[in-house]
Amino acid sequence: MTAYKSIDDANNAIAQKIIAAQPRLVDVVRAKTVIPELSGQLILHAGPPIAFKDMPEPVQGSAIGAVLFEGWATDEAAARKLCEKVQFAPNHHFRTVAPMGGILTGNMPVFVVENATDGNRAYTTIHEGEGKVLRYGVYDQSVADNLVWLRDVLGPAFSNALRLLPGGGLPLNPILAQAVAMGDDFHVRNTAASSLMFRELAPKLVQAAPPQKDLQTLLDFLSGNNEFFLTLAMAAGKATLDAAATIEEGSVVTCLTRNGREFGIRVSGLGDRWFTGPSGTPVGLYFPGFSGEDANPDMGDSAITETAGLGAFAMAGAPAIVQFVGGTPADALAYTRRMYEITLGESEAYRLPTLDFRGTPTGIDVRLVLQTGILPQINTGIAHKKPGIGQIGAGLVNPPMACFEGAGRTLAAELARADRGARAGA
Repeated sequence: MTAYKSIDDANNAIAQKIIAAQPRLVDVVRAKTVIPELSGQLILHAGPPIAFKDMPEPVQGSAIGAVLFEGWATDEAAARKLCEKVQFAPNHHFRTVAPMGGILTGNMPVFVVENATDGNRAYTTIHEGEGKVLRYGVYDQSVADNLVWLRDVLGPAFSNALRLLPGGGLPLNPILAQAVAMGDDFHVRNTAASSLMFRELAPKLVQAAPPQKDLQTLLDFLSGNNEFFLTLAMAAGKATLDAAATIEEGSVVTCLTRNGREFGIRVSGLGDRWFTGPSGTPVGLYFPGFSGEDANPDMGDSAITETAGLGAFAMAGAPAIVQFVGGTPADALAYTRRMYEITLGESEAYRLPTLDFRGTPTGIDVRLVLQTGILPQINTGIAHKKPGIGQIGAGLVNPPMACFEGAGRTLAAELARADRGARAGA
């Protein structure tokens, strides 16, 4: 017996869950304190399930770096050998998201984001900055030192500062709403949101009174990291979509994610099942000296932003990013307008001045994707296919239609089975 009279009724309830979500940053902790399974040698990764041997080289590099960071091995060869034995699992299985390689282990710090509307929580890694970073597969000592600093200096300072805010946390929707009107899309551009968050937290960081040398380093790091808010936007999306997924009916996409080999989606009425297809390589603009031949297929959990109605779905409000991903401001407007054709509603919080303050398209419906042939649009950074080189450009990519076709067939079979059961019981 279903809780809703029709799939449309279920979808409407899901859309309302998404629109009503109120994510807030409430803490920064070691991952294993909120994900007990990470107390052992479990490594989480971005995208749908994948074995270490099948991971692209940048993700393997991230995993090797995580093993070295945790002290499970003392050199690269031993770390690689251990990676061939330990258990890997998707971040999404543990209410978590992370960009690019998306690797997470127990002693790494995570943001804790709570959806105040439903009480559920989501977790994400802290944006490491640019240059040599774990998410692109770098695993030298400087990367480990930065992770230790994020955990032991930034983490406690943030945690103490958040407790000084009214209600003991930082509401994220007001920042998201302001920043989307200031040209952020939260996937490729987070400049406004990072600055707005800095404005909210900097006085409390000073008030929390960490040692002076730590405070100066912390403020310098935050003021110089334009993309710092990225993972917070991702966790806000994850907390929002996880609440929506508690309605176990309907045809709304609750997850878009990539592991560098496969693209995976999940759908509200189909539980935790994955529907996958080959991950595409973004088409866009490359930094000098690089080309499409250097690019890795798309990877990372960051497409949770598009799933929640941001990212490329909000490009109409962020036309400046075409300088990074290619195209024209008119193209940015067109991408957002097309997404209204495959979504159920519009955000009440995230409004686009360039579209007469229309809300961003929200709630991807598998049925509408199949009916229209329009695939969700994603904008994203492009990673080099070799570990340690990092971002080499930015561009646009779509999920493979196979993901939606598989979900559509399964959803149709489930609905037919439910209908037969209802007739039999009549």
